[in-house]
Amino acid sequence: MKKLRVAVFLTAFTAGVHAQSPGFNAPEGQGYIHGGFSGPAPTLTTVAVAKTLRDDAWVVLEGNITRQIGHELYEFKDTSGTIMAEIDAKYWMGQSVNPATRLRIEGEIDRDWNSLEVDVKSVRIIG
Repeated sequence: MKKLRVAVFLTAFTAGVHAQSPGFNAPEGQGYIHGGFSGPAPTLTTVAVAKTLRDDAWVVLEGNITRQIGHELYEFKDTSGTIMAEIDAKYWMGQSVNPATRLRIEGEIDRDWNSLEVDVKSVRIIG
């Protein structure tokens, strides 16, 4: 009988210890809520408009890469014109494209004294 009492006590004690997970536990009814922005996303723009935007403005462009200018520098073209696009190797994510491949690129306008380019952060093939 003593062994049964000890087993029941240990089972109850162990269950009570494991019922709470380690770390912060929110008060009852206040579960973890994912944060972030909920609202309009950046809209598609054109190369012509992108060329007029301020430094560090976020742009979304659709068009084609027509040629490679340098190691990570490309000429990007849409129906309104061309702009240089700097695309780091990590943003290609294994995608292979050619001048006929239609792309959506997203990034920041990078203005210097005598140059303007898009510092690309996302490249997606859009078919």
